[in-house]
Amino acid sequence: MRQRPPTLFAALAAPNRCISAIAYAVLLCCASPWTMAQTALPAAPASGRADEGPLRLRMTPLLQETFADDVSRQQPTFVFGDNLTGRPDLDTIVEGHAELRRSGSVVRAGRIEYYQPDDVAKARGNVHINRQGNVYEGKEAQIKLEAFEGFVTEPSYQFLKNGGHGQASRIDFVDDKRSVARDASYTSCTRRPGPSWVPDWIIQASQVRFDTDTDVGQADNAQLRFKDVTILSLPSISFPLSDARKSGWLPPTINLDTNSGVELAVPYYWNIAPNRDATLFPSLMTKRGINLGGEFRYLEKDYTGASRLDWMPNDRLRSASRWGLAATHSGAVATGLAAVGDLALSLNLNRVSDDNYWSDFPRATSTLTQRLLANDGTLSWAQGPYALSARTLKWQTLQIPTAIITPPYDRLPQVNGRYTRTNWGGFDASAELDYTRFRSQEALTLQPNGQRSYAQLQLSRPWLAPGYFITPKLQLHSTHYQFDTPLSNGATQAQRVVPTLSVDSGLVFEREAQFFGRGFTQTLEPRALYVYTPFRDQARLPNYDSGANDFNFATIYSDNAFVGNDRFADNNLLTLGVTSRLLDPDTGAEALRLAYAQRLRFSNQNVTLPGGTPDTARLSDMLFGATVNWTPQWSTDVIAQYNPKTRISERSTLGARYSPSDYHVISAAYRYTRGASEQVDVGWQWPLNDLWGSKGQNLGAGAGQGDNRWYSVGRLNYSLQDRKIVDAVLGFEYDAGCWLGRVVFDRLQTTTSTANTRISMQLEFVGFTRIGLGSNPLKTLKDNVPRYQYLREKINTSPSRFSNYD
Repeated sequence: MRQRPPTLFAALAAPNRCISAIAYAVLLCCASPWTMAQTALPAAPASGRADEGPLRLRMTPLLQETFADDVSRQQPTFVFGDNLTGRPDLDTIVEGHAELRRSGSVVRAGRIEYYQPDDVAKARGNVHINRQGNVYEGKEAQIKLEAFEGFVTEPSYQFLKNGGHGQASRIDFVDDKRSVARDASYTSCTRRPGPSWVPDWIIQASQVRFDTDTDVGQADNAQLRFKDVTILSLPSISFPLSDARKSGWLPPTINLDTNSGVELAVPYYWNIAPNRDATLFPSLMTKRGINLGGEFRYLEKDYTGASRLDWMPNDRLRSASRWGLAATHSGAVATGLAAVGDLALSLNLNRVSDDNYWSDFPRATSTLTQRLLANDGTLSWAQGPYALSARTLKWQTLQIPTAIITPPYDRLPQVNGRYTRTNWGGFDASAELDYTRFRSQEALTLQPNGQRSYAQLQLSRPWLAPGYFITPKLQLHSTHYQFDTPLSNGATQAQRVVPTLSVDSGLVFEREAQFFGRGFTQTLEPRALYVYTPFRDQARLPNYDSGANDFNFATIYSDNAFVGNDRFADNNLLTLGVTSRLLDPDTGAEALRLAYAQRLRFSNQNVTLPGGTPDTARLSDMLFGATVNWTPQWSTDVIAQYNPKTRISERSTLGARYSPSDYHVISAAYRYTRGASEQVDVGWQWPLNDLWGSKGQNLGAGAGQGDNRWYSVGRLNYSLQDRKIVDAVLGFEYDAGCWLGRVVFDRLQTTTSTANTRISMQLEFVGFTRIGLGSNPLKTLKDNVPRYQYLREKINTSPSRFSNYD
């Protein structure tokens, strides 16, 4: 065969396949500008007929990530090179800039020999192979193209999904998904220029098996080296080849705890299924002993939940076995009856072994009240205007002799039914029935256990319009009590009927306005609420679940000064308020909000909680509020409760947040309650490199700011009244690109005079060990620092082979 020119193109398949491939290429080249023009023009029918719909582009199979085997076998093979010789249907030899292409595979070398009957390509000299984005380079290669079986000598390799790469003396391809590398290395550190470059961390093994189907690597006789120091040697270890979840050991954590001493935890993550996983938390505490913890999570079509159990066989400090349990579940329960439908089930269980568990392990539970653990189960049903629910609630109260607390009442059980009808001839109506059996320790509550039956009827007639609303409402509350033991007056039963009349109304005015060169829609929204509830003596009734409403903008426009069904305040009052907002006319975003509200009482409020005093003030405290979001980077909130009689502030809160970009956030809050507390709370996450003028890259959320960056992160809560730090979290994170390091100092106030202090340290190798549930430093930062962002939380976990296209 005569010598061809340097720009030779040859198709080793049937001519019609070559023409088909060229046609596809022409269509691909021409498709993009035509599509852009079509998106800018009105859609036209395919043949001029209006009923045939607009023209549509067809998806080409050439853009698929993978090809089916039968499709792959039909794809043509192309070769390029400076010189080409060969025998038809037998062999082809390409020399000089040789290149061979077929269905997602590219082979480049100084010389390529292709044997068509065996479908085998032999390559020598600067071999470069790209198989669906995974790249292999070496000295010599032999590949059976369709099955992708063969080998590469002295290869270097890089995987598409996570950028992991390494070198070996030889790599053997079992098939297109599996390969085995001999005397191999692996790391995710980006290759730097220069022959003396050494990655910060690397796995060295006698053999590494790569499976790109399951995205798992398995290294035998492996050593993990960090900064050229061996920190781990194992006979076998597996690691991920993508960002997909994978079973395996998570990064170990080291904690220095004032209660438990040095704590070493080595979590293991088990990826049971795409919708189920488990994490084991074995840990060793030098002062206490071994703690065995585990968490199981599941996410099904109709339900979801999580359970965690911690068990310490022998706590040396307490000379006892300790345990803690927390479980949540929510979902639907099928009844099998079409007329009934499904039921909703919700469970929230929290139990510990002893009263001292909360102070010995203050971070073990996620409940807001560490000494009150709720065990709550609710089964509910709703269909149309009807709703039914059955609930059991039992508390575990952790008592200590120096600070006894009154336990809340258990609800064993509570049954509730509700009927709601809206726009019923212009009216809204509802009826509610509730039965609850209350149980608690009578010696601590000082009132008898009992049963309460409660009924509420409500009827309202709202008039709504764009510029105003007015809603008169009538309510009737009826309550009946049955006590297990007589009251002080000998009664074993009690009942109460309380009506309530209210009228809620408001106006909405709008105008266009300009402030500081910006155009806004300004609103003025006055509101008035009148409530009348006659006095009913409730002093002898027990209080099972009622408490005083907090005085704020969310509750000042309410009908009752109490929550719960045991107390209904006698009211004859008018609440007046006004709100003004500045709205962006284009987006509707709120740039400014100012609010004021105050109550005018026409008669004394005589109904109180046990031990309370009647409210005789004709004017309540004034509420002032302001929210400023003038720019997206700044946010400010101010709330003040002002007493007009004493002319002093009873309570005030000032909060501000500055967040100019990702990984830059500072928030501060000042909270003051007269006679109770005065605290300052500051939280932040900020790159320390900014302080010496080294600005990071804007890589987006979850990707950090580039290599070799230090971050400071923390939160401090300081009591001005006590002149001491209440709670504190202070951490430092370092992002080296292919590994992360973090140290977190955590101080948690357990009582007024004691605190628990802990120091946590963690090292993460990106692409080798994944951050998971057992990483205490990360959990501490995420739970405590407002708007904290992970340094590694990639959004795109499935890169395309076209992103590494040759």
